[in-house]
Amino acid sequence: MNYQYILIPFLLSLILTLVLTIVFRFVGKKGYLGNLYVNNVRGGTPRALGIIPFIILSFYFPSGFNNLILIIGIFAFIDDLIGRRKIGNSNIEWGQLSRGIGMLAVMVVGFPIVGFSSILIALMVQPINISDMQPGSTSIVVIIMSVFTILAMIMLDIGSIISIPGYYAFYAPLLLLIVCIGYSPLDFAGKIMLGEVGNHSFAVALGICFYMLGGFIWTLVLFIATTILIALIRKNNLKKFFARKLNIKNPTFGDYFMDVLTGGGLGDALRRLILGKKTI
Repeated sequence: MNYQYILIPFLLSLILTLVLTIVFRFVGKKGYLGNLYVNNVRGGTPRALGIIPFIILSFYFPSGFNNLILIIGIFAFIDDLIGRRKIGNSNIEWGQLSRGIGMLAVMVVGFPIVGFSSILIALMVQPINISDMQPGSTSIVVIIMSVFTILAMIMLDIGSIISIPGYYAFYAPLLLLIVCIGYSPLDFAGKIMLGEVGNHSFAVALGICFYMLGGFIWTLVLFIATTILIALIRKNNLKKFFARKLNIKNPTFGDYFMDVLTGGGLGDALRRLILGKKTI
């Protein structure tokens, strides 16, 4: 494996995130960025800086798999641009619709490549989207799960990706790890936000890495493990949310897990469709 494919993406992620932050902050304060600059958070915060990891992963991820990141990233960025605008008089937002179409597209386009794992890869958007509710939370999830996947691949002696000669399987999670590390310093500091384009791209990339580790079974196991990790990281914030919004005073870990698992546009839509206004 040529290590320029690791060093260059890291430097690009680090430098371009810093540069775009400066540009977004300058332009955003003048009121020209619309939904890409949040005025009422920490004195003004650039949003959708995850477009940098999205672009890098789309170019450097192994061929074929990168198309799935490209697809979800495009639809997620549309979500970022549109914001929370309702479709007519319905309760559905244009952004949710765009996100849902992107997830379905990942399932369809990914099926010939990874089979039924494409469904789980697309659904990774759900828990990762919920993790992106506080500074650095998504980044720490991606870093932890990427490191775990790399170590597991080394311990299990996972060789090259059969369909892509010359690529060792651990290249994908290693690339994801260093791109996330390059992006994350300003995110941990609360200076920037990933936006949907960032957390969706990380989600699909992470799901692909799980598949490379061991097909559908490993994708399912690590999908559940990631959801548990996010529930643990978000526990304190979710507890306050449950008490304030849902009147759940003593939530169990099952409440946290299910909220992370079903949160986000598609999960909310399915829950509303199946349960209506019932609460369990």
